[in-house]
Amino acid sequence: MNESPIYTLERGTAPLLISIPHRGTRIPDSIAADMTPVALRVDDCDWHLERLYAFAKGMGASVLLPEYARYVIDLNRPPDDANLYPGRDTTGLCPVDTFEKEPLYLTGCEPDGAQIDSRRAAFWQPYHDALTQELADLRSKHGRVLLWEAHSIRSVVPRFFDGRLPDFNFGTADGATAVTGVAEALADIVNKDRRYTSTANGRFKGGYITRRYGQPSAGVHAMQLELTQITYMQETLPFAYDETRAAEVQPLLEKLLTVALEHVKAA
Repeated sequence: MNESPIYTLERGTAPLLISIPHRGTRIPDSIAADMTPVALRVDDCDWHLERLYAFAKGMGASVLLPEYARYVIDLNRPPDDANLYPGRDTTGLCPVDTFEKEPLYLTGCEPDGAQIDSRRAAFWQPYHDALTQELADLRSKHGRVLLWEAHSIRSVVPRFFDGRLPDFNFGTADGATAVTGVAEALADIVNKDRRYTSTANGRFKGGYITRRYGQPSAGVHAMQLELTQITYMQETLPFAYDETRAAEVQPLLEKLLTVALEHVKAA
């Protein structure tokens, strides 16, 4: 176990790193003082994913978790704040509103350039340094490694997509960040299961981490899974974990991770 004020890294033995960059909930007092009450609820957190993926430790996975909320700084955005989906409405490196477009800051208190630079150095960079080092360590031991970007989102968010999102959304930047066909193979497994819906490289193609670190030719295969929260939890306050739903989806998640690893090892 490697702990810092910024992240927790639990090291495993398999060529598998699970990164959960939107699980953090902490907001420093100095930043919270400028925020609205809605911001302090951290509604847009990827709630409970460390609990949902607890089985992965038995698979030998390494797990990287941040301490701080995406409202402080989004670890899955480029450091220059470039839009990952040009032409579409997205939230940025230091978000100023929620997924429902509610303001995160009191009027006139939005972070300026100097504050964003400070947060990038204090929160964003250490997480990425840890991610880079763990991937290098796993590659040195195994040759190839799977970086699994674990995300979750409410099943209906009109700001970003129409209607209800498929339950399992696999992203490999249209095949650029992982072994050819793996996203489609996993989506097919989910669809054949018939309990959930799935798509590959649809609305979510993989965020900055998937695109930045996924380099199959260098032995790093990266994939993002954006899972609807309705599959394992209550999507509204108090965002409670649903033991029954989670127990139903966990065996499928384990199968998907196992198959993805098999694809990577055979690449």
